[in-house]
Amino acid sequence: MHFLLVIIQGMNTKNAYIITGPTASGKSDFAHNLARRVNGAIINCDSVQIYRGIENISASPFAGRAVADEIDDVPYRLFSILNLDKQISVADYIKMAREQYDDVIARGFVPIFVGGTGYYINGLVNGIAEIPEISADNRRRARELVVRDINAARAMVPDCVATDPQRIARAVEVFLQTGTHIGEWQKSPRTGAITPTPFRILVNPPIDELRARIASRIPQMISGGAVAEAQYILTNGFDSRRAIGAEQLCAYLRGEISRDAAIENWIIKTNQYAKRQRTWFKTQFFADLTINHIPNRDDLDSII
Repeated sequence: MHFLLVIIQGMNTKNAYIITGPTASGKSDFAHNLARRVNGAIINCDSVQIYRGIENISASPFAGRAVADEIDDVPYRLFSILNLDKQISVADYIKMAREQYDDVIARGFVPIFVGGTGYYINGLVNGIAEIPEISADNRRRARELVVRDINAARAMVPDCVATDPQRIARAVEVFLQTGTHIGEWQKSPRTGAITPTPFRILVNPPIDELRARIASRIPQMISGGAVAEAQYILTNGFDSRRAIGAEQLCAYLRGEISRDAAIENWIIKTNQYAKRQRTWFKTQFFADLTINHIPNRDDLDSII
């Protein structure tokens, strides 16, 4: 009977999955449970969880556990692989993601991309424009400008609507390298998309439920080691704007705000981020399946 069940599950398994949704939606646990059912391997598509040393702040699956290449025998790829002083473009990510996609398939696993970073997901589904290689000098100049005067950086690339410092720096470095704004490059033909397109699942619970989960999760993240991670950022002189929560905790450790204020501000910023994510999913992401609640066993059964 068990052998028959395995065969039936294999017959109904998709070639690959993308599971996305706003922060605190339960997508990571759902993806892990799906991976256990379909012999899957998790590939990260979260632009913060790719960094090591902030696993609690980023709500990584490796928060509270040693970073390894698997959890409960499920392979995990592209988590905690970069130092916080490293930069990564969408093109860099897509290259790494495709390499991991090919590797896990070769090893007999079903690739399951998991994360809420829209521009990573868009690249996986639609590909990216081929922008010329950026020199180390222009990459450094762009980062330094964003740190020194982010408003001046924005003025240099008026067509860039991003608010994330890393994306602004990317737009600046492209302009410094090519003399052409990144928006113009993005109109050129795209390459690098995963084909065939993975089965796309959007986990999108009601906003009130998300807010409640965010409000309860952040104090747990602080208890779990987030403050120590913020101290690690300060000690090493890393940019605290890398992740929501890091900036607030670093301000607390510097004595600029109280612990309660840091928590309150972290919750507010996370709610704002979740709202932006929901807007992006509504306007930019086509889901094959939308789950409008915290995922459960019945949702797994319906997919298998």
